[in-house]
Amino acid sequence: MATGPGQFPKSSTKRAYPDAQTLGPGIPKGYPHGVTTVLLATDADWIFDEVDAALGGDGTTVHRVRAGVDVVPACRKLEPDLLVLDMQIGSMGGMATCMAVRQEEEAGRLNTVAIMMLLDRTPDMFLAQRSDTDGWLVKPIDAFRLRRCATALLNGGDWFEGVAAEPTADGGGTDDSGETADSGDIPASDVGDPDASGAESATADAS
Repeated sequence: MATGPGQFPKSSTKRAYPDAQTLGPGIPKGYPHGVTTVLLATDADWIFDEVDAALGGDGTTVHRVRAGVDVVPACRKLEPDLLVLDMQIGSMGGMATCMAVRQEEEAGRLNTVAIMMLLDRTPDMFLAQRSDTDGWLVKPIDAFRLRRCATALLNGGDWFEGVAAEPTADGGGTDDSGETADSGDIPASDVGDPDASGAESATADAS
């Protein structure tokens, strides 16, 4: 399975997102213009500011909840196109929240949603791989990387930052867009070892 700047084995089969087929051809590289609803779970105001600045606008609204326990109810209410989970969100962290969302999807109580996780550090990839997320970024985050990851996920792809891309015929690694993966990425075979690497919108609550 091709990914964002890395190749990573997923624990479940590839999910078919309701809007992936229609959004795919119409989304310009670097920004998910076809998306209207993003749900962010974080208790850090600076992360909300970064995500809202990167993904908000042009018809896209970024909603926010401040605790993991509020994510599933907010997903039922908002039916977001993209769910962004901070690693640390109150008593229920991002990984536990991600697994809770996936359980609700499997039970048919939630529509399938693309999930991006914001990891605190590279060793967190060892834990994040178990959460069945569609992709992740490692902090510090920036608008360019947020848009690239969001676009990949909303087109039905993956984006596992920091994991080495699968080699291509010419010996290089590429993501879904054909871009070359970073040479400093960690081989996928090493991610299992944590030592391998050295709803509020801008104006209103989602709940």
